[in-house]
This record gives sequence, structure tokens and C-alpha cells, in this order.
Amino acid sequence: MMYGYNGYGGGGTMMGGFGGWLFLLFGALVLAGIVLLIVWAVRSMGGTGHGAPMAPRVDEACAIAKVRYAKGEITKEQYEEMCRTLGS
Repeated sequence: MMYGYNGYGGGGTMMGGFGGWLFLLFGALVLAGIVLLIVWAVRSMGGTGHGAPMAPRVDEACAIAKVRYAKGEITKEQYEEMCRTLGS
């Protein structure tokens, strides 16, 4: 009889003792690595990670106001006030 190798005597099982914990730890590390890789990939595609769009820069905002002024949507005074308020 092979008493020690059929799982009843301890020391003969593949998942018993230290090897089982090591296998579980390795699996958890692989799973965490996959999750981190997915998070990195989503963020690198242009998302900020928080779902909120980034605010436009001051010169972009003034350029938008300039286009609105050119279309006649705002007056010259409104355009100048917007750019002055924005700091450019």
C-alpha cells in the first residue's frame, strides 16, 4: 500500500501544505495583474479615469468665443469680456 501518496497521509498530495498556498498566491497575483492591465489600457485610451471631461484651456475657450463672435452670436463687448475674464 502507498499510504502517503493517496491523500490520506499528508505530504503526498499536490495541493497540500505550502504548495497550495503558493499556487493560490500566484493565481491572485496573475488576476491582479490582469485587472491592472485593463485599467491602464482604459486610461491610456484617453479617459481621465473619473468620467469627467477635462476643461478646455484658456486659449481654446477664447478661440471658441471668437468663432461665436464671428457668427454673430455674441457682441464685440461680450467677446472682449469673455477673453478678459478668462485671462488671455
